[in-house]
Amino acid sequence: MAVRDSGVDGVDLVILPPSRDLGDGFTVRRALPQPQRRMVGPFVFFDQMGPVTLSPGTGLDVRPHPHIGLATITYLFDGEIMHRDSLGSVQPIRPGEVNWMTAGRGIVHSERSPDGSRAAGPSLFGLQLWVALPAAHEETDPAFVHHDAGDIPEGRFDGATVRQIVGATDGLASPVATLSDMIYIDIAIAPGGRYRVPGDQIERAFYLVAGGVTVDGQSFGPSELVVLKPHAEIVLESEQGAQLVIVGGEPFPEPRYVNWNFVSSRPDRIEQARADWRAQRFPAVPDEHEFIPLPADPPPPVRYP
Repeated sequence: MAVRDSGVDGVDLVILPPSRDLGDGFTVRRALPQPQRRMVGPFVFFDQMGPVTLSPGTGLDVRPHPHIGLATITYLFDGEIMHRDSLGSVQPIRPGEVNWMTAGRGIVHSERSPDGSRAAGPSLFGLQLWVALPAAHEETDPAFVHHDAGDIPEGRFDGATVRQIVGATDGLASPVATLSDMIYIDIAIAPGGRYRVPGDQIERAFYLVAGGVTVDGQSFGPSELVVLKPHAEIVLESEQGAQLVIVGGEPFPEPRYVNWNFVSSRPDRIEQARADWRAQRFPAVPDEHEFIPLPADPPPPVRYP
């Protein structure tokens, strides 16, 4: 993992996460958490999946696993994932759609390539992010909501096409309900276009999915997570065109602790979740019978930020 100073007044940190091969050519880049930056607003986890085309007869198989104290946001640029969870939800997600899963006091889910795409070799390219829940809502009931691509509002500004995945900016308001103040925006900048990043939220970062942008003459390229200084307003310009997302929001007044798939403001709650998973007290995903054991000799919960 590389970190560099950009030399731009409004930029705090630039992170280039390494690519990790999880097998069968499936790669991920984990931009958050990093030792230099654990959170951006409520966002505690940021994974880029792919782009990849898997071998014929194979597919993505993320077996049933538990979460507490967070919400997951899945958003694809290519391919398809079948989501199943312990609430009984069965929902495919395709490019431009949004899956929002609230873990709250506890949920179990799996993510797999659909059966129909495996013979030819499925393609996949997308992002999965986690947001920590406010302390008052950490033990809320688990829930799952899907939004079709047509539900996500879209606007055009100075050569940039903006899709408001979560939150509200530039007169666009997402229908995705959240429990804290945050933004998540998908932006496609046409060659020669530009986009002004608003400074409404205290903490924000942009992540280059493809292409490149410049800020005050400094260049940023694919897979870089660029963390901005509080309330900094910058302008992204692109000669070649670019695809990027912006995430951010208000930081929480208390720290969060993270261990494996569990997030909480209380370390003892994580220990309880670990014990519950070990004893198989979490609810099961219907018609799925695999069990992922806790990681061997895991470290104690890590305090964020």
